[in-house]
Amino acid sequence: MSNKDDYDYLFKIVLTGDSGVGKSNLLSRFCKNEFSLESRSTIGVEFATKTMMADDKIIKAQIWDTCGQEQFRAIAKTYYKGAVGAMIVYDITKQGSFESVEKWYQDVKDYAEQNVVIMIVGNKSDLAHLREVKTEDVAAFAEKRNLAYIETSALDSTNVDIAFQRVIGEIYQLFLNANATQPKTGKKIEEGENINLKKENTTPAKKKESACCSIF
Repeated sequence: MSNKDDYDYLFKIVLTGDSGVGKSNLLSRFCKNEFSLESRSTIGVEFATKTMMADDKIIKAQIWDTCGQEQFRAIAKTYYKGAVGAMIVYDITKQGSFESVEKWYQDVKDYAEQNVVIMIVGNKSDLAHLREVKTEDVAAFAEKRNLAYIETSALDSTNVDIAFQRVIGEIYQLFLNANATQPKTGKKIEEGENINLKKENTTPAKKKESACCSIF
């Protein structure tokens, strides 16, 4: 890229869900291919960016990791403005985190862009032996609301790239075709299902106090 600000599309995507479900590690895994067992709960908001190619277009995804604690929920809502994509994350080993998906979904619908692309993400698939959330319950939730869903592991990278690329790809298609709708309604995305996106560049944002304020 000849210019650090040279891109064709800038897509704002928010990660939301209860505290402790692994949002920060999903972001870190996708943008930096890193994982921290000592990751702390996000206070406020942080974001990172990743640049990718689709066709001959440069797409920069600006991915915001919002705080999941209930006392900061009002703050998190303010960061949904302008978001064209949202990943609502739950922990497959904690039923309560899935039961909270409905409230996070409603927040996204209320405060993000009208045609926001939403994906339900069940994180920590590496702990499947401790599963509390039934996949059929997730499938029913997703189908009722016309959403795709996937299970990921930020620890071992399973499906992390696929999840982000799928959301970015659907946003891109919506920009190409204003009448497009989200495909594969209520369908679980399996490993190996992918879209034609190529990684161009990766630049993590730098933390500044409790929020992240750096963009390349």
